[in-house]
Amino acid sequence: MKKWNGMLIATLVPFFSFILLFMCVPLLFMLLGSFQVEGGGGWTLDHYAEIFGNPYYTQALQNSMLIACWSAVMGIMVSVFAAYGVTKFPKYVQERILVLTNLTSNFAGIPLAFAFIVLLGNSGLFTLLFRSFGIDLGQSFNLYSWGGLTVIYVYFQLPLGILLLYPIYHGIQEQWKEAATLLGASSYQFWLRIGAPMLLPSIAGTFSIMFANAMGAYATAYALTGSTYNLVPIRISNLVSGDVFARPELGSALATALGLTLVTALLLNEWLTRRIRRDLR
Repeated sequence: MKKWNGMLIATLVPFFSFILLFMCVPLLFMLLGSFQVEGGGGWTLDHYAEIFGNPYYTQALQNSMLIACWSAVMGIMVSVFAAYGVTKFPKYVQERILVLTNLTSNFAGIPLAFAFIVLLGNSGLFTLLFRSFGIDLGQSFNLYSWGGLTVIYVYFQLPLGILLLYPIYHGIQEQWKEAATLLGASSYQFWLRIGAPMLLPSIAGTFSIMFANAMGAYATAYALTGSTYNLVPIRISNLVSGDVFARPELGSALATALGLTLVTALLLNEWLTRRIRRDLR
């Protein structure tokens, strides 16, 4: 028994070392850096005062929350029906769809932005194709605008939403549907009064994960629009790397504010989920 415990501890050492070195230590340095005077030598709250007092940074927070919220709402609405549709296919087809969805969920960042530029950019494949038919796609849709950025965000949210929502439909038992049918309930009434309330906590949890996923997205937005749109991850990158001069302490404070936003969203989701489950009892 002691031998097995020793082996178990030995296998956990690399895992906890990884967590400590690549999560805890950077987080600690980020928190400490956010309270340090630029260049070191003292402690201050000026960085947080600048973030919440400077319209430039408050706009970045508002823009990030806005695009994260919109992409999560649109993504969850499509994912709910798409995941349900996947469950209607035969088992072997479902497995292949899930493999494809898993692959596309990892297709993000710069490759995703490049793919959209190739397809829908100013000289993209579909842009030129529609133009050859006399349709100027650029008059109604601009990939490099806020709308184009939202479309890409929704695109990389969809596979994540489908993967997270797919298992919850297996919690809806066929016996429930049969019992509801025997009692005279229609399919619409079953989903309205039984199915939807059962799925709601999981949908709320998936929404919070998609919101956090969009809030932290950096590479796709930067590859597509550069610094044109004022988003928090891009501002943090500019403050840390510095186009002219770096301000890593202010970047740490902005990253801390971003992290607090995500933690607040997760806590709200946890509270909402518990309340829904309590009401269902």
